[in-house]
Amino acid sequence: MKLGIVGLPNVGKSTLFNSMTLGKAEAANYPFCTIDPNVGVVAVPDKRIAPLVELYNSKKAVPAVIEFVDIAGLVKGASKGEGLGNKFLSHIREVDAIVHVVRCFDDTNVVHVDGSVNPIRDIETINFELIFSDLDIIERRIAKTAKMAKNDKSLRRELEILETLKSELEAGKNARTVKFDSEDDMEILNSFQLLTSKPVLYAANVSEEDLADDGDSNEYVKAVREYAKNENSEVFVLSAKIEEEISDLDDEEKKEYLDALGVKESGLEKLISASYKLLGLISYLTAGEPEVRAWTIKKGTKAPQAAGKIHSDFERGFIRAEIVSFDDLIRLGSMAAAKEQGLVRSEGKEYDVKDGDIILFRFNV
Repeated sequence: MKLGIVGLPNVGKSTLFNSMTLGKAEAANYPFCTIDPNVGVVAVPDKRIAPLVELYNSKKAVPAVIEFVDIAGLVKGASKGEGLGNKFLSHIREVDAIVHVVRCFDDTNVVHVDGSVNPIRDIETINFELIFSDLDIIERRIAKTAKMAKNDKSLRRELEILETLKSELEAGKNARTVKFDSEDDMEILNSFQLLTSKPVLYAANVSEEDLADDGDSNEYVKAVREYAKNENSEVFVLSAKIEEEISDLDDEEKKEYLDALGVKESGLEKLISASYKLLGLISYLTAGEPEVRAWTIKKGTKAPQAAGKIHSDFERGFIRAEIVSFDDLIRLGSMAAAKEQGLVRSEGKEYDVKDGDIILFRFNV
């Protein structure tokens, strides 16, 4: 999974990226200090891995990972080449979802590119640039498809969808809010790979004081949540400054620090939880003496396709999946004990893999 971290200059993007990935992105109090996208890979925290490693005396633990791309700040007119312009927009096309960092704190010592703090204005500045970029693509696509549709009736529905999208984008709406009744129509829409069709997580960057109540008393955060609700996006609250302060601490020190602030989860944990929810992702695990590994899949993935995440041969030669739940395995202490209790199931090709399934795939190629 690849997430692109975006936002106006000086909203805390690079600080957040650095703290989450222990990266080296330059964080400075002026616009465009991040020119090329910085990339970092982060392990997904999974409390199920350590108990399995202990149970199997495994030599290695391999968590699922998320790739973060810190993308340069943008200003009004980016779709026309202002600021870093189309370079910024091209980087967004490569990610699965957008993490839009929004400044929700007042601080006279931190320069705002527009001179004042207004999260909805900031969100719309970026959204409109993405819309303008998508409109440019749609208009060119319409011109090309209209010519071809004269001799190919199969393209007429695609042209209708393009016209609908053009109308919605011109009305200031994002492509992700446009829904068609037919799955085939939605497939055509998704094939355009529009910037505004990508799922969005809004990261409300607050001061330390607003972190304990999850931003509930922060008027900026309330406005962001209301905005996100109207477009079916997710919001999570964090303090990039706190994330930076805890980034070098070990797990125990980190927990003590957050407890002292009255905070249950770090910003990274909130981000991962929100992104899994937004993208409909779950993790299953494989376990043995060589290694314990978490595998990320879409919710509703069938057993053979889940096996294919490990190796294409597993999917091609799939016979069955032997499955036990994590809770049952840890409670009973061994796979043998779980089998004696009848808690190890044999599932076939139509089984939907569940979050936390411990799976042994049987296959033959």
